[in-house]
Amino acid sequence: MATELEELLGFLSSPSPSLRKAAVDIVRDYTGSDDGLQSLGKYSTVVVPSLSRLLAEKKEVSEPAAQALVNLSQNADIANKMVEAGIIKTAMDILYKQDADITQLLVMLLVNLTQLDAGIESLLQSGDEKLLGLYVMKLVRSFCTSSDERKGGDPYEHVASVLVNISKKEVGRKLLLDPKRGLLKQIIRQFDSTNPLRKKGVAGTIRNCCFEAENQLQNLLLMSEFLWPALLLPVAGNKIYSQQDTSKMPLELASALSIEREPVADPEIRIQALESIYLIVLQEGGRRAFWSVNGPRILQIGYEDEEHPKVMEAYEQVGALLIQESGFEDSSSQPSS
Repeated sequence: MATELEELLGFLSSPSPSLRKAAVDIVRDYTGSDDGLQSLGKYSTVVVPSLSRLLAEKKEVSEPAAQALVNLSQNADIANKMVEAGIIKTAMDILYKQDADITQLLVMLLVNLTQLDAGIESLLQSGDEKLLGLYVMKLVRSFCTSSDERKGGDPYEHVASVLVNISKKEVGRKLLLDPKRGLLKQIIRQFDSTNPLRKKGVAGTIRNCCFEAENQLQNLLLMSEFLWPALLLPVAGNKIYSQQDTSKMPLELASALSIEREPVADPEIRIQALESIYLIVLQEGGRRAFWSVNGPRILQIGYEDEEHPKVMEAYEQVGALLIQESGFEDSSSQPSS
């Protein structure tokens, strides 16, 4: 005989809309507890496809189905089964084939699934050379064209976390750094967003991509106009810079540092910016580019204002590298440790 839970899951496929609605609400509530997740995990081969089919229905059914899937995807075993069942394709199809009322939930589902290697491969479509990167290009376009200030929230804000996840893998970094696609250049420009989730995701994505600096330095420096402000403004401190200092900088940095500005309060963003700079200046060409924008002077002034111990360590790591590689004659321009 079927258990109560098996009967409930059967109702997710009922021809009756009211029964499907009642069943999906109960399943969604089940996923809100550890016990419920554990129980449903035993039936993942039934629950995952059943909920996936409901994503294409009206919002009153698709929303609780998406909420249930987001909760279930926090369990790595269930998330793996979701990826195997092709749920990333399902989510992307619904995002872009109809006016989805559940955009934010679908993107949150992608965040959870791309914490797995299999999920990253599925989103990148790395098994098909012709389709490689198509999903990511769509997400980046939506991320960069949707407003973070419109009514009803910011439906694509969690794409920032998806980008961090895929850039942890070399294939993801190469895709984002491909100059023909120009994806990282678009992403970097979102660093100006007032949305902290977007800002943090962009900083983390840049940092991950800078791990390719040894082989892709030129592709990184092709974006200098946007890259240096995104990396240096968060760690430039709060002072208004003198004309003597700004005269040695490109206009986009000089203009920003000549006026009062909002400091970047999140220490993790400041650390990620400094780690990115470190990875770039490890390369000789990166150091030359950094000196050409008066980067060492910016770090010296920023370091004087910094109070967070871990951020100070990150400044000192860059400063020590610059002194070591440039010789002591330039050491007056470095943060002291």
